[in-house]
Amino acid sequence: MAVAGREIVAGRTDYPRHVAIIMDGNGRWAQQRHLSRVQGHRQGAETCRKIVRMARREGLEQLTLFCLSSENWKRPAEELNALFALLVLFLTETVPELIENNIRLETIGRREPVASDVLTAMDQAQAATAGCDGLVLRLALNYGARAEITDAVRRIVEDWRDGHITGDPNVVIDEATVTSRLYSPAMPDPDLLIRTGNESRLSNFLLWQISYTELYFSPVYWPDFDEVQFRHALTWYTQRHRRFGAVSDNMD
Repeated sequence: MAVAGREIVAGRTDYPRHVAIIMDGNGRWAQQRHLSRVQGHRQGAETCRKIVRMARREGLEQLTLFCLSSENWKRPAEELNALFALLVLFLTETVPELIENNIRLETIGRREPVASDVLTAMDQAQAATAGCDGLVLRLALNYGARAEITDAVRRIVEDWRDGHITGDPNVVIDEATVTSRLYSPAMPDPDLLIRTGNESRLSNFLLWQISYTELYFSPVYWPDFDEVQFRHALTWYTQRHRRFGAVSDNMD
């Protein structure tokens, strides 16, 4: 049975539907080559394009990329300006390809204090691809998981105050209540989280959603994370046995 360019076995459940990636290592990749950090980010943007194309070919349903964390505002202004300029360029140049390949763009994260030209490019790209129903490409921009959970709690408090939530809070406020107030409530939990750059931490990314996500840490810096590396991560996932707290039938 063919699905979006790849062959899968009927009924197969061991292939990830949603992959999230912490794209790390642009600066160190550049430093090793005596290049500027901005040049590293430029190469990282090219890697993004390649991985998005492969994700579509592989039949993934969702791809979430960690582009800028809420903590990254501590970086030098020159680097941040270059990152935002690259993002605007990426969105502007990529939209026609996204539409052609039926890819819908979404973004998650706080809009403040992102500059208006960046927000405009994001909004226009999302509007242009809103009718696409293939791969969902989600960019996490000015995103922090603790901020997302905090914002969800604030919405719950506001809804309780305004009478939209009533009844015994021990009953009506549950995990579904919190999930429904996250930045992208309909987003399925990632099956696989990939982090590049030889780091083994989550860096405040999707903490609510990755409770049962398989974690894959790659020593490869993001600019060098090519289709071969991506396929290796996907293959690694197929060898995992996800039990979600239960006991596997094939265990002694």
